[in-house]
Amino acid sequence: MTSIPPPPPYPEVHLCIDGQFLRGDGRRAEAVINPATEEVLGDFPHATAADLDTALAAAEGGFQLWRKVPAVERSRKLRRVADLIRERCHAIAPLITLELGKPYREALNECATAAEMFDWAAEETRRLYGRTIPPRNPGMLLMAERVPVGPVAGFCGWNAPLITPSRKIAGALGAGCSIILKPAETTPAVAQALLHCILDAGIPPSVVSLVLGDPGQISRHLLASPIIRLVTFTGSVAVGKALTALAAKTLKRTIMELGGHAPVIVCDDADIDAMARTAADTKFRNAGQICTSPTRFFVQRPVYEAFVAAFTEVATKITVGNGFDPASTMGPLANGRRLAALQGLIGDAVSQGAGVVCGGARVGDRGYFLAPTVLRDVPETCLAMNQEPFGPLALMMPFDGDDEVIRRANALPLGLAGYVCTRNTARAARFRDTIEVGTLAFNHFTASWAETPFGGVKDSGLASEGGIEGLQAFQQVKFISEA
Repeated sequence: MTSIPPPPPYPEVHLCIDGQFLRGDGRRAEAVINPATEEVLGDFPHATAADLDTALAAAEGGFQLWRKVPAVERSRKLRRVADLIRERCHAIAPLITLELGKPYREALNECATAAEMFDWAAEETRRLYGRTIPPRNPGMLLMAERVPVGPVAGFCGWNAPLITPSRKIAGALGAGCSIILKPAETTPAVAQALLHCILDAGIPPSVVSLVLGDPGQISRHLLASPIIRLVTFTGSVAVGKALTALAAKTLKRTIMELGGHAPVIVCDDADIDAMARTAADTKFRNAGQICTSPTRFFVQRPVYEAFVAAFTEVATKITVGNGFDPASTMGPLANGRRLAALQGLIGDAVSQGAGVVCGGARVGDRGYFLAPTVLRDVPETCLAMNQEPFGPLALMMPFDGDDEVIRRANALPLGLAGYVCTRNTARAARFRDTIEVGTLAFNHFTASWAETPFGGVKDSGLASEGGIEGLQAFQQVKFISEA
């Protein structure tokens, strides 16, 4: 068992712009709350308009510098970032647990995954090839060259405070771009620890800046500037649409990784016990606060009772508590708003006829803890079936035929991840062709790896992160012809 350290002192959090660590000087400060205790951990400074202008100027100069660095050298530096994340994981993981509440062992796994993001980008940076095109006339050269798009503005959610910025920064830097990162207000110290790894790896200070503060003010300021050429955002559909509209005013490219409400189709020919247990383990990871979390469980009627029972058996054995407690296997929700939202969704579903199999209530009276909750026979009209719960809530419904379940799985405007459990190859082929999601997993519940593309369809986003597609998203094609 991994040794779990006591909670460390919370660090002083700064802006970092062009290598300068800044706070005070009249900047507004905002508190950071520990979701497990509701205590104030510390605070962080809000960037001023002048700070944002300095960051923009740094990004412009950093881009001109970094784009000229040979790919092999960029690769070495990105690999060094990965090494530093691994070396410092026992200092970074406690910050994840403090700010997000994630159990310490899960936080260590997040560090390992974040390091893989930089490793993958380092490898692919050396392989960002263009192509030559057969000419129409002898002696001509026709070439499509891939070039970095320019300075990037990156906005991150709070639920994966090391993985999400790592994926964005690694892709941008690998492609030759500079980036201004705006992490979530609830997890600034994790982002600062990542920035230290980047700077200590020898990446020029002007290439990556960290700004903190009011999301609306920062996004409006950065997106109004012609310096920023691409916006990458992970978060809610509503905010993603608003940022896309802002970006359109100056024709900036966008990478949008937005919400999900993942359907799970469990067929009567699946390994019911194994799939139920694996699905439950995945559902309650990070207290269900994962955009690809399996949530809408459509289970074929002959195996419905068996699946619900096996899934619930796992859910009831989860120990909810502080992430620094060795006994805890699930931490709190990120904030009081999420707790209230989940309680509202559960109450609405029950009022419309859903049955509570387990959970459904707050755990304790301090900290934002909610018991792992399984609802059965959930009506399609309830709010939880139509809004992403983003919490430890699993919705169980029986189905009879494939046509019915395909319609129900595709009923929402969201399409990030989906899961199918079947051992019938013909059924699998039909689901593969008809389920409207960006990533579809059969008989397992891992939605992505560093080397695979990750993105949604419909309201769940635009473009991809991860894989070779994730680096190419930070590039544009330049056509060159010579006679």
